[in-house]
Amino acid sequence: MLFTVITILTFVTMEGVTWCTHKYIMHGFGWFLHEDHHQPGYPNVFEKNDAFFVVFAIPSILLFYFGIRPELNYLFFIGLGILCYGIAYFLVHDVLIHRRFNWFKNTNNQYLKGLRKAHKIHHKHLGKPDGECFGMLFVPFKYFKKRQ
Repeated sequence: MLFTVITILTFVTMEGVTWCTHKYIMHGFGWFLHEDHHQPGYPNVFEKNDAFFVVFAIPSILLFYFGIRPELNYLFFIGLGILCYGIAYFLVHDVLIHRRFNWFKNTNNQYLKGLRKAHKIHHKHLGKPDGECFGMLFVPFKYFKKRQ
């Protein structure tokens, strides 16, 4: 039970880590890697922004490694929470929002529509400053309201 709680708490915490990383690193000193992500269209299969997947994977891999040595411990489940968030991020950000893969094209779910809308608002800013909606799974409620 404790390990499940650790995994879930880590998953939820990753939203805050992602928000801070997106606002202060990706739109800060890491802009040189993130900039191509804000340009219309994807000229290649990969973009420089994909390097951040590796950056987030490294702590998860290390936590898995140290979480089984000398025996299974809480570090493994922190790594699992990071991995689960990474999978959710991939499915929401790359598949649902940016349509890099043709899955989930015709969703009618209000929550998923709200996530797409918030991220589109984020991408209306093509430059580094003036960004908004830096989160991924928890975005302001105003994006979930139906149009009147």
